[in-house]
Amino acid sequence: MNAGSRIPLWIIALLAAICLGVLAWTTFGFVVPFKHETGQAVLDIYFAGYDELTVGRMQRLLGENEIANNLLRAMYAGPELIFPALLTALLLLVLIKLRPGGSYFNRPIRPFFAKLIYALPIIYGVADYGENVSSLIAFGDSAWADQAAQLLPWMTRLKFASLAICLVVIVRFAVVRAMRGEEGEQ
Repeated sequence: MNAGSRIPLWIIALLAAICLGVLAWTTFGFVVPFKHETGQAVLDIYFAGYDELTVGRMQRLLGENEIANNLLRAMYAGPELIFPALLTALLLLVLIKLRPGGSYFNRPIRPFFAKLIYALPIIYGVADYGENVSSLIAFGDSAWADQAAQLLPWMTRLKFASLAICLVVIVRFAVVRAMRGEEGEQ
């Protein structure tokens, strides 16, 4: 019996539902009010990334708008405190359930690379928390604000890149697993 086969599907579904709930809390409790208050989106949702100039504009905006500053800090102290851990756990459980392995272009995947795949959700989680900490420092009154502002765009890119790679890997292994199931039925 493999570890993946012991994870009940309802646990994964429950964790996915909790992730969606926290994402809704973030979106409707903080992102939408922030956009309404400032006319700008929070930097966390810039999928294509942004540069230091954008961070500088956000620093000025938050310095001038106390409500927006409080909204952003509350978002990091609330849903953004737990969402990265929840999503990391969900991605990791899905990967464990799918049991990465098999072949790639008709060559067997080495066990080392199969195990390396499990690091993808951890990289996402570390990058997301790193982005959150960088944001709090960059948009605060810290002596490290300039360094955090330089690091912030890179943390966001790493977060979204690792998440995208993780999702592609999950879809790939889900398709391979479904195709093996269809071959077994014939």
